[in-house]
Amino acid sequence: MTTSSGRRYRLISSDSHVTEPPDLWTSRVPTKLRDRAPRIESFPDGDAWVLEGVDDPVNFGWNACAGLEPEEIKGGWMRFEEMRRGGYDPVARLGEMDRDGVDAEVLYPTPRLSNAIIANRDVEYHLAMVRAYNDWLSEYVAHAPERFGGLAILPNRGVDGAAAEVNRVLDRPGMRGVVMGCYPNGTLAIQPEDDKVWGLLEERGVPLGIHVSLTQAMPGAHRAKLPGYGRFFDAPNRMIEMVFEGVFDRFPALDVVFAEVDFGWVPYVKEQIDNNYQRLEPTSHFGLAAPPSEYIERHFHFGFITDTFGLRSLPWMGAERVLWSSDYPHISADWPYSWRTIQASLSGIPADDRHLILAGNAQRLYQFG
Repeated sequence: MTTSSGRRYRLISSDSHVTEPPDLWTSRVPTKLRDRAPRIESFPDGDAWVLEGVDDPVNFGWNACAGLEPEEIKGGWMRFEEMRRGGYDPVARLGEMDRDGVDAEVLYPTPRLSNAIIANRDVEYHLAMVRAYNDWLSEYVAHAPERFGGLAILPNRGVDGAAAEVNRVLDRPGMRGVVMGCYPNGTLAIQPEDDKVWGLLEERGVPLGIHVSLTQAMPGAHRAKLPGYGRFFDAPNRMIEMVFEGVFDRFPALDVVFAEVDFGWVPYVKEQIDNNYQRLEPTSHFGLAAPPSEYIERHFHFGFITDTFGLRSLPWMGAERVLWSSDYPHISADWPYSWRTIQASLSGIPADDRHLILAGNAQRLYQFG
């Protein structure tokens, strides 16, 4: 679609990432917190973040290796100066996007790094680190707001602080939504006071993002045999929780985006939820205005990188709920050849559905143009 500004959006990544610069926090937080702030240190195998409350240094090689030959990826380790500049330099990022044919990107933080801030229970520290990140990101996306979509980290040490941060940063150029690591009340269970934040997001017309899952656990080194293969595990639980807590009955215009969870599993989950709902509703009296699947179809959106099975299941899903993402510059990205994967995986998808998946849905949700 060509907007009034003349820009045409053919490809929008609904889930890309920044790579935070080493001085992001140490140069922005109050002096008394600088010794505790996230910082990069050098180790024999490469550089890594040192984070309060995290025993292991958190390396970032897999978060900045897109485009490297497999033999060049050194088990998650690299030096900061070896990564592409676009992770922290918006001018360089535009060139990297142009090389991949990407018109715009929605930008998330580095997951393990942001998780350490989200999970920190020191209220003063938590709020200072969140604000520093959001200030830096807003400066980054302001360089080209028609091409960048910044997602502010939502504080979770009380709903008043969360609402205040939304109001502080979301009017800045290029800031287009929030990403939530746990509920605004500070736990992994919805509480009535969270309505203040849901209502504010609905009023502002911006989506609530969840990147993979909610957690209050500090991150650690990658030790799984195969990291990242089951990213959707938490999403069904959060959907059920929000639906049955009545969030969407109270806030019928609220949109939720699950990033990096794929979507081939969604038709199955909708069927199973409705099956149990219909069996139990006569005696449980859940109080919903519609079957759970209808809430899922109206309020939730799902970002994918590679999901050929999901794309073949679109008749049971609905293309208006699906958003393509590159995950750049993480290891999952196909940069600079994203279009090759797109052409192969979306072969046979009707043109209207294809446009929604590749750009239209993200353009609508994040108000590009």
